[in-house]
Parts: sequence; C-alpha cells; structure tokens
Amino acid sequence: MAQIEVILPKMGESVAEATITTWLKSEGDTVEAEEAIVEIATDKVDSEVPSPAEGKILKILVQEGEVAKVGQVIAIIGAEGDVASAPSSSSSAPADVAPAEAAAIEENIQQATQATAPSAKIDFSGSDRFYSPLVKSIAKEEGISAVELEQISGSGNEGRVTKKDILAFVSGRQNGSSTSPAQVSAPSATPTTKAAATVQSTPVSSLSGDVEIIQMDRMRKLIADHMVKSKQTAAHVTSFVEADVTNIVNWRNKMKKHFEQVEGEKLTFTPIFIEAIVKAIKDFPMINISVEGDKIIKKKNINIGMAAALPSGNLIVPVIMNADRLNLLGITKAVNDLAKRARENKLLPDEIQGGTYTVSNVGTFGNVFGTPIINQPQVAIMAVGAIKKKPAVIETEAGDTLGIRHFMYLSHSYDHRVVDGALGGMFVRRVADYLENWDVNREI
Repeated sequence: MAQIEVILPKMGESVAEATITTWLKSEGDTVEAEEAIVEIATDKVDSEVPSPAEGKILKILVQEGEVAKVGQVIAIIGAEGDVASAPSSSSSAPADVAPAEAAAIEENIQQATQATAPSAKIDFSGSDRFYSPLVKSIAKEEGISAVELEQISGSGNEGRVTKKDILAFVSGRQNGSSTSPAQVSAPSATPTTKAAATVQSTPVSSLSGDVEIIQMDRMRKLIADHMVKSKQTAAHVTSFVEADVTNIVNWRNKMKKHFEQVEGEKLTFTPIFIEAIVKAIKDFPMINISVEGDKIIKKKNINIGMAAALPSGNLIVPVIMNADRLNLLGITKAVNDLAKRARENKLLPDEIQGGTYTVSNVGTFGNVFGTPIINQPQVAIMAVGAIKKKPAVIETEAGDTLGIRHFMYLSHSYDHRVVDGALGGMFVRRVADYLENWDVNREI
C-alpha cells in the first residue's frame, strides 16, 4: 500500500495549531481506519485524531508535548515492512550545499538565535494553567515571567489567556501599568516564586489516615479556574420558579415513539426547554448580554450553550448557534448531535464558544433544582430540575378539584451587576409560562 500521511485536521476557523497530548498508538502498532490514534489539545477543546487508513504506524513525527500546525504531517502510516519516507510537506536542505557553507550557515543561525533569544528561559512546568503555544511565544519574546503570566486573568474560553490578554498586559507594562483590561486585581505583595503563590492560594493541609491523592487532569483544572473566576467576577443571584409541565410530559409521551421511528433519534425534554428559553430571550433581550468594564454588550444572536457531562466526569458546554432561527425539530437535531459528539470527544473548538446563554439540565441526575454558576462572559444561566408528580389543586368551571400533575423547578442564576431581580425573576417566570401553556395538539 502507498504510505499515508496523518495530517493535523482543521479544527475551527480560529484554531491554527494544537498540542499533541497523548499518542494512543506507538510506532509499529497496527491501526484500523477511523480508529483514534492521538489526543490533541487546543486553547478551546480536547479532541482525538482518527487514522485516515488501515495499516501500521511507521513513524511518529510530532512527539507528545510538541505543537503542530493545522495541515502538518504528524505521522506516517504504511504496510508491514515499509520504511517511512519523508513527508511531502517537509523541507530539506539542498543537496549541493558544501559542508563548509553548511557550517557557516549553521553558525550564523546560532548567532542570530542567541542575539534574539530572551536572556532567561521561562519555565512553564510548574504552572497548573494551560497556555497556548502562541501565548508562550509572546511571553518569551517579551520577557514575561511565569509569575506575571499567572496573574493575568484570561478572557478566553474556560478562562484561558488569549493573545489579546497578553498583548494588553504588555502594553500596560510599557505604559507603566501592569494591569490589563481582562485582569483580576493582583495581590499587593507579588510572590516571587510559583511555590509562594501556591502557598498563598491553597494552604497545604496535613494528610493523615488512609487517603488517596488524585491529581486533577487538565480539563478539571480549567473548569475549576473558570468557576472560581466566575464567582469572583459576577454578583450571583438565583431566582426559582415551579412550573406545571403536565402538558409537555403528556405530549412527549404521545410523540416520542413516532419521532424515533421517523427521525431515528430520541425526543428528550432538553430541546423543549431550550425553545422556551429562546422565546423568553426574545421577550427580554437584556438577558442576552455580556459585560466589558463599564459597558454592556447586547448580543443580537441567540446562541444557547448546553452543559453536557463527559464520561470522565468533566463538563463541557457545546453551543447551539442561532437557536432562534431553528424550529423544535432543528433544535432537537442539534442537541442530539452535540451531546453525542461531546461524549465521543469529537467536538470542534468553534462549537464550544460564542454562547450567549446557558442551560444545565440537573434533572438528568435526579436533582430537583440547583444554583448554577454563570458561564462567563455571559450574565445568566438556567438549571432545569427533575420532573416530579405532585398532588395539586386544579381550577375548573365546576370548581376546584384535586389531581396529579407533573412539576419541575427552574433555577435562574444571573449577574446582579447588570440584571436586577425584576428582570431576572420575570425572565424565569416567562420561561415557565411558555412551558405551562404548551399546545398538546402541536406537531413537531
């Protein structure tokens, strides 16, 4: 068989490179077509790269921890007994360069490198945060220490430091100020080492007895950092409403079998909740905003993030873009697709950014309600609880009577800096109204 090049695929409009985190296969291993062979990480999401063909991995060209560009050859696949050839995209030195010339060129390169390199290499190994190769490169070029980098609060996905953040920090430092627009105020006494910073933020506890110490994986660290920053940034307030969703339960029970036969997919409650939230956002557009300093950014697009639990126990929030332009069938298709690919680690980086409002279905785990943390830079998030049967008073023309109804709680957390209790409370009440007034004769 002809040798096949494994190319780092395009992962989104804003992603140009990725870090090779784990090779799932080694040189000499046999792989099947579409079998995952390597795990990669970008500034926004972790994912896997499948094998483009069946064969044997002849050569791994980019090692774990190294950075590859989109379109770069990272491995060679061939048949048993083949010897890996140089990738077509690689460049080699001209064969007619004399040894003396080559030596002189190499010496010039080394001198130029030494002249332009920072005086001290920055050690990122002690950091718990993930920095993109671009951010690391700028930090090295500008002589930003690891301690200074730790103090920059990122505005990117999951609190990551972006190019904009670090350039703002550089600009501020040149102007005599080390505070960037997206930066959380640094402590008055700057620790001189990473160890000192760790001691200040997390006191070392004395462990005794039969314990197990589990190191957080990279995604869990990012989630933890993002959640803490959100609580530090937004003044959280939560309003609760109980909604009678009996009509929705009865309608879904009637439609779900037919829907699965026709569409080949399950009809869950989540798309119904999202549709109601989208309608309420249209009624109250000041929920669909973000905050930058003392400015309110009003979003015209309604992009709904849906919190999804991964098999690892971590959390990811894929986004349904322009959800207001989709009907219930379109939302259902999008929910099922994103949830499936989230579980399979096949989401693209662009699919977990750009959200303007988030919903978390805590009822999936049997919880009746929760107090969700706002997904920055958004200003509100809704948790939908488990649906429970309850006795209720039913008003009829003949008078009040008792009956069994299906109820659920809606928990709406919002940023009190820009969303007052009246708006936050009216919004969640409007969502409940849309759910309670569901048309039982509706076609999907």
